[in-house]
Amino acid sequence: MSAGFRAVQWNRHKQVYDLLLLAGVALYLAGFLALGPRLLPSDHPVTWETLRTRALGSCGLVMLTGILAIGPLARLDRRFLPLLYNRRHFGVLTCLVALAHAWSAIDWYHGAGKLDPLVSLLVSNPNYGSFLGFPFEALGVAALLILVVMAVTSHDFWLAFLTPPVWKAIHMAVYAAFGLLILHVALGVMQAERSAVVPVLLGGAVVLLGALHGAAARVERRRDETPDAADAAGWLAVGTVGELRANLADGRARIVVPPQGERIAVFRNGGRLSAVVNVCAHQNGPLGEGRIIDGCITCPWHGFQFRPENGRSPPPFTDKIATYRLKREGDIVLVDPRPLPPGTPVAPLPLEEAHG
Repeated sequence: MSAGFRAVQWNRHKQVYDLLLLAGVALYLAGFLALGPRLLPSDHPVTWETLRTRALGSCGLVMLTGILAIGPLARLDRRFLPLLYNRRHFGVLTCLVALAHAWSAIDWYHGAGKLDPLVSLLVSNPNYGSFLGFPFEALGVAALLILVVMAVTSHDFWLAFLTPPVWKAIHMAVYAAFGLLILHVALGVMQAERSAVVPVLLGGAVVLLGALHGAAARVERRRDETPDAADAAGWLAVGTVGELRANLADGRARIVVPPQGERIAVFRNGGRLSAVVNVCAHQNGPLGEGRIIDGCITCPWHGFQFRPENGRSPPPFTDKIATYRLKREGDIVLVDPRPLPPGTPVAPLPLEEAHG
């Protein structure tokens, strides 16, 4: 978090994350250039320029597949959450690799003719009415434009300027970019080469992402289909005081699912409980999967923080989230599923007073 906008808000986690990304890209490219001719046999000699272009293109597609896999993996297993934290840097680097692939392809295949290389790229294949003969170059250009727009608008300035719903809608176009790239490869290099490696890898990426997203969707649907029990007034049971004291770790949350609306995160902060909406005001991250750090609920996605007792970010920040009322009836802790306006102070519910 930052009171103002900076180009990059560096910390050790981001530095390590980015260094690992750069090392991964360098190792992939070096490995492809060294082993590509043997792993991907061709019917005709493969030039350095062709190999370079394919190395960059395949690297970009592998990176994009990884980016799209991180989300469902984090929903299925919390251990993948650290990968989600700096995914925007992953996306920007993917865009840079894709731009390098585009430059390499245009320079090699369209740079020596009489037409401007960009014009040549767009007019050299006019078979838009054919499926197998469709100009795969246009599909690649469309995917690249999506990646560029996403990279340019990845900064929090654009998130605030466009508003989270609009920003999120723009960045959901990453799935369209992935589909376009699959077609770009299927109608391009896969038509030119007989090797089974490309279709197997391409199909594997589609199946992998489909399986991960399907599994994550089923898990989320099961959670929403089983709302927590409510009393006659509609308040939802969080748990017994004894069970919460024994099983809810300090700084962690119990997620409550109401019949309607967003999930509720009930956090334990020492000997007190506070309830907030489970959706971060930054990018809709699952706050209940985070923890309390320095007295603030910290989103596991990008580290945005909110005070548990009022849902407000610590000064000088101004972000706010909805809060909820808690009460006890006997030994049962209950939460009112009706959200209060974002930033509304609510007195924490003490756990100790329930004894005896």
